[in-house]
Amino acid sequence: MAQGKDFYAVLGVPEKATADELKKQYRRLAKQYHPDTNKGDPRASERFKEISEAYNVLGDLKKRAQYDEMRRLGAFGDFVRRPGGGSTGGYRGSGPRPSARPGAGTPPPGYKFEDFDVGGFGGLGDLFSSMFGGGAQQKKPSEPEKGQSIETTLEVPFRVATVGGKVPIELEVNEECTQCGGSGAAKGAKVSACPECGGRGSISFGQGSFAVSRPCPMCLGKGSVASEKCGACGGQGEKRERKKVLITVPAGTDTDSKIRLKGQGGRGVRGGVPGDLLITFKVEPDKFYGRDGLDLIAHVPVNIVQATLGSKVSVKTLDEKKVTISIPPGTPSGKRFRVRGQGIEKDGKRGDLLVEVSVDAPAELTPEAKAAMEAFAAKAGLKY
Repeated sequence: MAQGKDFYAVLGVPEKATADELKKQYRRLAKQYHPDTNKGDPRASERFKEISEAYNVLGDLKKRAQYDEMRRLGAFGDFVRRPGGGSTGGYRGSGPRPSARPGAGTPPPGYKFEDFDVGGFGGLGDLFSSMFGGGAQQKKPSEPEKGQSIETTLEVPFRVATVGGKVPIELEVNEECTQCGGSGAAKGAKVSACPECGGRGSISFGQGSFAVSRPCPMCLGKGSVASEKCGACGGQGEKRERKKVLITVPAGTDTDSKIRLKGQGGRGVRGGVPGDLLITFKVEPDKFYGRDGLDLIAHVPVNIVQATLGSKVSVKTLDEKKVTISIPPGTPSGKRFRVRGQGIEKDGKRGDLLVEVSVDAPAELTPEAKAAMEAFAAKAGLKY
């Protein structure tokens, strides 16, 4: 987690933003900075991670309430604006903050730091515990780390979404460099403790209850530096690579449906477990079918004679079977006919097929057809 950052500022929304406003802003930013649309831009990738991290907290009602309470108590010290007050930013001294409020270093009763888990981007618990002296141990640089979790949107054909199927997707993920094993060191290079952080992998700012830790910029959190960097990854210990995954689309999937695939994200670092893949589905429209919940809507055109005199029409179902619908005389455009049990199936339930009639009038008539139509209108007393 980018410790000390104000999640509201990261998303660019006010503290009183509604859940819908948060979601709308998150989607806008995620689309703008998504790695798939910013290939080769590490800054966009980092920004995407920050945006996702912020929304994972603010988009959850419980986590947001706890986060807001921590802000109110001054838990974030110099890094955010307190509600109802001026900016607390600007203090950069190495000693204690002169105006630290009494009790600001004490968490509210009943709060558990470990509750702040933001789904793969690190938790708030470590930050709060270190700030409040909660006794949380700092992770050693040599410990395994979970791989990168990835969020993406997958467009799915309408019929695949309704009956289920498999759709391939190609992702860009950070993978551990296979040449150096994630160490960032060239073969045969001397590896020693980082002189900047003393091998801890992080550096601290401030003192006492307002001390905040960040990954060391020299060793990138590894706790060690090499005399010669790995040529394959430039000393980063990881590389940006493309990964193909075959996604199983459940039957009855609708737009904004989500699934989490554990272990399908980026590979873990130093033997850590892989990250997760979070998929949000977007169902593509179909030229023939529409949808209302589990009901399937088939739009069927009929001519004016069929609608006026009555007729029979055949309609294909999702499983490619044909059903015959009787159109009674005088059927208006937009009339729907229900075929029970021929809709979308999901979780043991199945909707109906709704056949919606659309009456098509001819664009042009021959002189004979026009005369016949006028004669019909005169006998029926219809105005035109």
